[in-house]
Amino acid sequence: MSAERPYPSVTVTEKGERALRDGHPWVYGDEVTAVRGKPEDGGIADVFSKKGAWLGAGFYNAASRIRVRVLSRNANDRFDAAFFRRRAAYAVDYRLQVMGPDFGCCRLVFGEADGLPGLTVDRFGDVLVMQTACLGLEQRKGLVASELMAVLRGRGQEIRAVYERNDLPVREKEGLAQGKGFLWGAGDGTVRIRENGLLYDVDYINGQKTGFFLDQKYNRAAAAKLARGRRVLDCFTHTGAFALNAAAGGAERVTAVDVSDEALDRARANAALNGLAVDFQKADVFELLTGLDEARRREFDYIILDPPAFTKSSSTVAAAAAGYREINRRAMRLLPRGGYLATCSCSHFMTEPLFRRTLRAAAEDAGVTLRQIEARRQSPDHPILWGVPETDYLKFYLFQVV
Repeated sequence: MSAERPYPSVTVTEKGERALRDGHPWVYGDEVTAVRGKPEDGGIADVFSKKGAWLGAGFYNAASRIRVRVLSRNANDRFDAAFFRRRAAYAVDYRLQVMGPDFGCCRLVFGEADGLPGLTVDRFGDVLVMQTACLGLEQRKGLVASELMAVLRGRGQEIRAVYERNDLPVREKEGLAQGKGFLWGAGDGTVRIRENGLLYDVDYINGQKTGFFLDQKYNRAAAAKLARGRRVLDCFTHTGAFALNAAAGGAERVTAVDVSDEALDRARANAALNGLAVDFQKADVFELLTGLDEARRREFDYIILDPPAFTKSSSTVAAAAAGYREINRRAMRLLPRGGYLATCSCSHFMTEPLFRRTLRAAAEDAGVTLRQIEARRQSPDHPILWGVPETDYLKFYLFQVV
């Protein structure tokens, strides 16, 4: 079969073959046993088993630990503009179906889960924000963006700008430089969006990631349902989204905490935009939860913990688990019996079983029992691809502390 195809190829170990057959789209460098032809970095390479079975084709990069990112397992595919338009259409039509009225503000492309490895595209109204962490996609980003906009236009959706947020350290692992700027169109860097009925001004040039965390959309709505009449402490508030949802949900009082002045300024502006009363405080959350003395232990009866990822590699999972355990223990000790806790982890290395064990240990340390209300994941515009654990990253729990 290799003689009939126009691409160079790699042969992989039995371990690599099993991973591909189980649905994972990556071939690691130490799984490659032979290279035929002269694959170009960023170019297409076929992948074969030791017995000569064709396993797929994808982007090759000798500079990356991920040697091949499989694009297709269909031997008839040719990786031209038509191919990328089909992939773009598949991604867009999926969001139209699962997001419904929220299609105007959602993640349009979620990398491997959409068959476009290393590519993230978030939609904020008529602005697209792209992040590329794959050399092959980097070399074709203009083509992919063009095809994506063509698909959107065909569905009656007009885009005025595409902005690149390639200020990602992970790009260096692909041999790519960091940077950001407009790929197409122009703008002042701010766009107004509506989520769960609330307005936000998104800074897509200087904000974290692409400017707004879309994956918690429906988790914020779920958390808001418990807020009526509650005294809420929102930790790691960032742009204020959980705090604003709680305030709009009828909370008696909302206090939102972050260590970043820039984040708090943005959160205050978003609260004012919606006419919502929130008390914003600058503080280190760990120190704040420790510093609330006995007299203030009944000040809050609902705590929301939405911390940044405590681990971004397998080597730091143990330390991250200790951090999650400690911060949840402190929150649980602070809450009165019958109080509520929303808590989450956004690292795929912090697996669900490990996170559950960590929360159970925190509850034991705090001397409380957790009554689970809901267990949730990221919103469906961030689909979880079975066989690719990296796509399953956000764990979100709602508890009553009893």
